[in-house]
Amino acid sequence: MPEPTHLNNEIRDMLMDCGLFDQLLPGDFQAAAGYFSISNMSEGTQIFREGDAGTFMCIIHHGVVSVRKTDAEQRQVEIATLRKGRAFGEMAVLDGERRSASCIAASDCQLLNLGKDSLEKMLNDAPKIAAKIIRALAVALSRRLRMQDGQRLAQQV
Repeated sequence: MPEPTHLNNEIRDMLMDCGLFDQLLPGDFQAAAGYFSISNMSEGTQIFREGDAGTFMCIIHHGVVSVRKTDAEQRQVEIATLRKGRAFGEMAVLDGERRSASCIAASDCQLLNLGKDSLEKMLNDAPKIAAKIIRALAVALSRRLRMQDGQRLAQQV
């Protein structure tokens, strides 16, 4: 097994810190780290656009991300504000569809990125770890959907 680099150790620590992957074992974090990268975004930077092909997903290590959708009048409407530990862009990576919203750095951000090709490589090289990552993302998506359903029901009452 290759010697972990300083960058891999930093990514491992960020993955452990984000709270998304509680099912991973300590060694899993080290192995998964090699498939992620780090990016720094300045406030106001467009991370991706609604309708783009989904080639990567992100996890916020620090900073705030604004999620925006285009309304019927072609205006950008903020639909969510995301903070530390939150994954975004994962739907397009998992289902192969186009981006359902735009994401903009609402402050200076540091993000962990996982490319669709890196996820495919992880599925081939380390399928058990990739399965745990995908399951954690699916659980987070499911929680968000259940919360939205609850909010919709509360609005109808």
